[in-house]
Amino acid sequence: MRERMRNWRFYDNLRTDVDAPARKAQIVTYTPALANDGADLAAAIATIHAIGDGEAFNDAIEDAFPGSTVGSGEDGSIATRQRGLLRSLRASELSDGTLRYIMLCAALLAPSKPEILILNEPESSLHPTLLDPLARLLTTAVKTCQIVVVSHSERLLTALAGDPDTRTYRLEKDCGETFLHSDEDHYLRWVWPSR
Repeated sequence: MRERMRNWRFYDNLRTDVDAPARKAQIVTYTPALANDGADLAAAIATIHAIGDGEAFNDAIEDAFPGSTVGSGEDGSIATRQRGLLRSLRASELSDGTLRYIMLCAALLAPSKPEILILNEPESSLHPTLLDPLARLLTTAVKTCQIVVVSHSERLLTALAGDPDTRTYRLEKDCGETFLHSDEDHYLRWVWPSR
């Protein structure tokens, strides 16, 4: 069991603040999976383009930011080209939401697939218009590994609900008691084991 759980990947704190590791230049080397803090973002993107599904990565970027491309710059940082700009933008110049979306693309499309990938509130700091592209990215990624998404965003949950590979479970509190509801309209109640 321990070995199986070691293969799980958790992304619950993809930092996007001004001092975030993903905003810094890095050594670009073989990186089959994004670090849980995004510190090796440029290397992860370069690896996706070299041995992973670079086309799916490019499609996910295009879906969210039409006319844009993301790759690794010569200085070891990411280079984002946007329609209408004459130069690439470095990670330090991107908005928190744009950087977070790029990190989610790198995490979900990494060549090395975990048994389970867990995302905690991936919608954090994303512009609401990015939630539908994120849902499409998740439905693409779920075909290669099991993904657990913890979210408070109704819009994201609604966008995911149409996919046949998606199961939704809602936790709701009523008078201090927590109830679990599933998307199959089963009413599930947690029963505490006796001591």
